Amino acid sequence: MATSQPTAASAPKKPAKASRKRTNKKTGLPHSSETYNRWFREMYLMRKFEERCGQLYIQQKFGGFCHLYIGQEALLSGMKEAIRPTDNVITAYRDHAHPLVLGTDPKFVMAELYGKKTGTSKGKGGSMHMFDKERNLFGGHGIVGGQIGLGAGIAFADKYRKEDHVTVCFMGDGAARQGMLHETFNMAMTWKLPVIFIIENNKYAMGTSVERTSNVTDLETLGASYKMPSATVDGMSPEAVCAAIAEAAKRGRKGEGPTLLDIQTYRYKGHSMSDPQKYRTKDELATYVERDPITHVRTVLLDNKWATEEELKEAEKGIKAQVEEAIKFAEESPLPDPSELYEDVYVQSDYPFVKD
Repeated sequence: MATSQPTAASAPKKPAKASRKRTNKKTGLPHSSETYNRWFREMYLMRKFEERCGQLYIQQKFGGFCHLYIGQEALLSGMKEAIRPTDNVITAYRDHAHPLVLGTDPKFVMAELYGKKTGTSKGKGGSMHMFDKERNLFGGHGIVGGQIGLGAGIAFADKYRKEDHVTVCFMGDGAARQGMLHETFNMAMTWKLPVIFIIENNKYAMGTSVERTSNVTDLETLGASYKMPSATVDGMSPEAVCAAIAEAAKRGRKGEGPTLLDIQTYRYKGHSMSDPQKYRTKDELATYVERDPITHVRTVLLDNKWATEEELKEAEKGIKAQVEEAIKFAEESPLPDPSELYEDVYVQSDYPFVKD
């Protein structure tokens, strides 16, 4: 029987290399000052939004489950730089940060957490079901691994309609154990669907390390039996994430089919707010905090004189104010009318049996 003692998570492999053609000739860095400045603001917004969510949840401002993205921000900033606004994104239930990076106003995301009418899903989804149709965010799904098949379905629709889009389908390392993954991988490769399967590998699923749950700990090898191109990526590096997703998107658009990326990251908080985190050590957490992606990007900006300390502090101040405005908006927004229970259930607006 497995013990409940903390186990050290495996260290991430060598990061994927950025494409040479995107290298800044003056600095040797893979991206411009504008990109690093944008990354800093995106990731800082995600971090501060999530920190306040944790505080508000403890204050019982909203209920249900609450899964924070703190520590994993580089995945989303790197992804956004690598894809187009017309591409699709679908994920699991650790999903507050996804709409933020795609451009959804934080006040609508916060309102959804509060269950208010002004939320992204009209207050009907809550923490685990964030959607934004205008930005092609298809959720926010609470069934572990359920979004894997849906992501492939979205990609199938684009291929069928001859649309030049790719779908980025996120899942956790725990979802990689689901049967849905294998059925979907087989169909996606057979039909060469333009989908990028991303394992947000934060090492512990709900609270059990990969080493204790599988004989296969190198998750990129899950694509091998389907001959799916796969790679392991340093998820603490937005540069590495961007390079890997950009390459996968290029393959998808060329009709070469899906890619599996095992993006190794780390969540600084528990699986959810109720997680005591007894399965890992404080020393292990500290080793990942030392590689914090926000600290990394901040250092790049300062070292290259792309921003001053004062400018970054001013940006931080503005972002904190933006989050507080989102909280105020959510608290002052109305709750949905009870009649909303019968809305958005069926596509047919006059479905006759909805109240039977």
